[in-house]
Amino acid sequence: MKKFKDYIVNAFYGFAMALADSVPGVSGGTVAFLLGFYDKFINSLNSLISKNKQNKKYGIKFLIKLGIGWIIGMASSVLILTSVFETHIYKVSSLFMGFIILSIPIIIMEEKDVLKGKYINIIFTIIGILLVALITYFNNNAVSNVDITNLSFGNIIYIFLVGGIAISAMVLPGISGSTLLLIFGLYIPIINGIKDLLHFDFSSFFALFVFGLGVLTGIFSIIKLLKKALEKYRSQTIYTIIGLMIGSLYAIVMGPTTLDVPVPAMTFKTFNILFFLIGALIVFGMQYTKHVMEKKKKL
Repeated sequence: MKKFKDYIVNAFYGFAMALADSVPGVSGGTVAFLLGFYDKFINSLNSLISKNKQNKKYGIKFLIKLGIGWIIGMASSVLILTSVFETHIYKVSSLFMGFIILSIPIIIMEEKDVLKGKYINIIFTIIGILLVALITYFNNNAVSNVDITNLSFGNIIYIFLVGGIAISAMVLPGISGSTLLLIFGLYIPIINGIKDLLHFDFSSFFALFVFGLGVLTGIFSIIKLLKKALEKYRSQTIYTIIGLMIGSLYAIVMGPTTLDVPVPAMTFKTFNILFFLIGALIVFGMQYTKHVMEKKKKL
């Protein structure tokens, strides 16, 4: 029974990460951070390239459970949420804003021991804000969508490299890998390719396979760097993550301009307070879930 609950909980974690990863604006890494399993997630990924067999076995088990939920979440998102994202962009953006704004103070409270007294590291927060702001700026000058059904050798290399870059962003709280895919003209093609595959249309299969290889390469390239940063430079890393999250608010406001058919950036007039509050409630729900899980572990 305990093992079954463990599968359900970890699958839920993966499901929540996938929903965030699938749409521009929010990172799956943010969800992992809020639910309190970010370090475990990073350590599990790192264990895949570790020589310690016990750590590798434990990491693989955790990632399989997480992966089951992630696949279900991604499939659900591709089939349902992407159309909602297109038709109700201001509501979705308002929800994301509520999610991020309520997440920032929670992360500050959770990490107060490594933040307190090290205010010189606010420079890393500024760097994080500028990084997302620059990404968002270039997003407005994104390249045209790539045709992934008719690939040249150059496009194959391009898709591989972008996959590696995007996944590196997805595992970082505060910076959206989907936003990077938009910038490089691959968000719509990849989402549509996955949707076609779910409908047994294999015309984009090879491109998705190449993209998947890029994703795996990106994970193994960045994971050791992230692990060391969290272990040896945790204060600087958390300050940077907070900056990335603050910067993502600007990215969310500008999100409507990145649609296939662009619409104006979100304003006070198009901001939806109800969906903002729903986003805030989701954060509170995640925190409540986290505390319940922690209490059960202590029993």
